[in-house]
Amino acid sequence: MGKHDFASPKAIANRIKAKGLQKLRFYCQMCNKQCRDENGFKCHLTSESHKRQMEVFGQNPNKVIRDYSVEFEKTFLDHLRRTHPFSRVAANVVYNEFIQDRHHVHMNATKWLSLTQFVKYLGREGKCKVDETPKGWFIKLTQEDPFEAMERKKRREREKSEKEADERHLKILQAQAEKARQNGGGGEQEAQVDAPDQHVDVKDLKSVSLSLNATQQGGARKRSGIQFDEDVDDSAAAAAARVTGKKSKVEELMAGELQMKKQKATVAVVEEETGNAWIMPNIVVKVLSPSLKEHGYYKKKGRVLKVEGFVAEIEMIDSKDVLRVDQDELETVIPSPGRQVKVVKGAYRGLLGKLESLEKEKFGAYIKLPDQNEPVFLEYECFCKV
Repeated sequence: MGKHDFASPKAIANRIKAKGLQKLRFYCQMCNKQCRDENGFKCHLTSESHKRQMEVFGQNPNKVIRDYSVEFEKTFLDHLRRTHPFSRVAANVVYNEFIQDRHHVHMNATKWLSLTQFVKYLGREGKCKVDETPKGWFIKLTQEDPFEAMERKKRREREKSEKEADERHLKILQAQAEKARQNGGGGEQEAQVDAPDQHVDVKDLKSVSLSLNATQQGGARKRSGIQFDEDVDDSAAAAAARVTGKKSKVEELMAGELQMKKQKATVAVVEEETGNAWIMPNIVVKVLSPSLKEHGYYKKKGRVLKVEGFVAEIEMIDSKDVLRVDQDELETVIPSPGRQVKVVKGAYRGLLGKLESLEKEKFGAYIKLPDQNEPVFLEYECFCKV
């Protein structure tokens, strides 16, 4: 029997040692290789295969760490969904179950330095409900309501279709504006050359356009007097708008579309900065947590005292009890018209306003905000009672 034979005592001893988990500091994530001792790990670091993997890592280290973090999070949540779908369990217990697979993505290859940081990340993202106790961190998987997922999908599709319709409408307006400039170009140029800094009367512009068109079309085909007058009026109106500084209806429509685009871009920037967080201090909310129904807090109102990420500390109005509730289990309170409200979502987030009127069919209301000439329409979930 040879020294390195499969059934040799040395080979059997090596397989017995390789069973189970080994020390994490002797594991190379880039090569997916577990070494048994320090000497073996040192030899692996000097190998050609490891050097080639480190060259790949050095080309884009941030991408490699990001990919490992995404894979670790996905496999961890999949394990939690299979083993503890509805249970509140210690995070350390779940992690010990997860690492039983020796080929799992190790945490030292991710952007999280410890299990505590990873658990806090899951809580901030709303993927798990986490709480800290004297016995350590406990987590519970957030169950997504299929009806809410369907509504969210429909909302995304509706927003996408509205965006495409706005882009088509803007292209049509631009084409109409370009056509109007081409049709009235002669009158505009004549008015600019003759009286650049003077007030020009519309009658004078008609005569100028009339003479210009008669000179240019002396040998061309004749047109009827009615059509000729219409062309003169159009060019004169365009020239008068250019000289007097007044905007045409097409330009006003384009300005309105541009203002709408800017507002939507502002909303996108605000949502990107704040994430999905809408909860803020000094607003009145309603508790919708089913787990608090047995304590008598279900569908009761409270005032937000302070906010930590996505968790709010609420003082109940009736009992004066203080609770810590996630924003997913809270709902905005809509006051009666004439009361003060605060905007919690969108471009006007954080502003105080006055509720003018309710639009129950549109599931929204008109809010009078400072620095706004007219009331702004907002959905129910975008403002709250203060």
